[in-house]
Amino acid sequence: MADTRGALAQDGRRAERLELRVPTTPTQLPAVRAMAGDLAIRMDYDLDSVEDLRLAVDEACATLSAIALGDAPLTVVFETTRAGLHIDAWVPTAPGTEVPRDGFGWAVLATLADNVDGRPATQRDVPAGDGTDSAVAVISMDKYLPGQRPEQLVGSAGSDLSVAP
Repeated sequence: MADTRGALAQDGRRAERLELRVPTTPTQLPAVRAMAGDLAIRMDYDLDSVEDLRLAVDEACATLSAIALGDAPLTVVFETTRAGLHIDAWVPTAPGTEVPRDGFGWAVLATLADNVDGRPATQRDVPAGDGTDSAVAVISMDKYLPGQRPEQLVGSAGSDLSVAP
């Protein structure tokens, strides 16, 4: 699903929100990686950043697939911003399930993405959720365009981030 709400992202491009829902099977997860790479190329990321983003999305999907409830699908929401690309990936889980934040996989993810967070949430709290209190686990990440870190966009829409000195 593409959502172009009229807001401009960067360089006059329209902001987009793309939602992708796939089974959590190893044969379907490459579609998410391909979508991330395609969006990054269209947003003019350099080739190293495109590959970093693909690998980060792969790792996030693999992490979430391991804790998904039964055969619940993986939902990934890509949003373009002035700073770059924001991604929320989530799966339904048993209540109280935490996103594993230790080990090599999380270290890789934290290295490849500019900003990453993993947490339990509800369908009400995530983009493309059904609005219920059903438990989900979500990984959110950002990959910034060169020269577009949030601290460099002070005063721009969506820059309500605080940056520690």
